Amino acid sequence: MSDSDTKPRVKTRTKVERPRLHKVILINDDFTPREFVVKVLKAEFKLSEDQAHRVMITAHRRGACVVAVFPKDVAETKATRATDAGRAQGYPLRFETEPEE
Repeated sequence: MSDSDTKPRVKTRTKVERPRLHKVILINDDFTPREFVVKVLKAEFKLSEDQAHRVMITAHRRGACVVAVFPKDVAETKATRATDAGRAQGYPLRFETEPEE
């Protein structure tokens, strides 16, 4: 037998929290052509033609529509790039982000 003390091993587990998700929302306006909105949705959010058209029509009818949900930094980047694409063509196209509940 040895004279050393035995200590139980204690494992500390760090709990990794998932990043909070944010919604990217398309805000309707009466000036941006529908075809252009669909083009931006397909290019920036990788939506199919049919999906992009449905999102655009929903935003048109209801005033806004959730396009997709991403981690905060991705959502903000995509919303900014999509909004900038509209501004580059002189349209008031606008995307916003907000935390998902």
